[in-house]
Amino acid sequence: MKPGMKKFLSISIPVVVVVLAAFIYFRFYFVFGEGVKAGELNYVVRKGVVFKTYEGKLIQSGFRGQKAGAVQSYEFEFSVDDEELARELMLKGGEVVELHYKEYFSSLWWRGYSKFVVDSIVGERPVQ
Repeated sequence: MKPGMKKFLSISIPVVVVVLAAFIYFRFYFVFGEGVKAGELNYVVRKGVVFKTYEGKLIQSGFRGQKAGAVQSYEFEFSVDDEELARELMLKGGEVVELHYKEYFSSLWWRGYSKFVVDSIVGERPVQ
């Protein structure tokens, strides 16, 4: 191997590894945003073929500004990566809950199908 090629490889391989690691981190592990969503918990289910994950849906009601008095439903689909939290949410179907979530750029197979991952229950109350 020529000395110039050896030097090129000794510099370029670590650079490629660092760039790839940074890409993977920002794409799958960097928390892009976080917040709280409130609404009626529709369901939380455990599903998957290879990786069993917990997936849920929260129905947020609201008013649409263009038509007076028109009510529009908003759905917030999320994943839960904590089994204990998911089991607790399964028992709260139909209740109004406030869920804290983290938003990632992409989902991971073992974390769930959604890029929104719920990590805690902030508040709850029965539907009136």
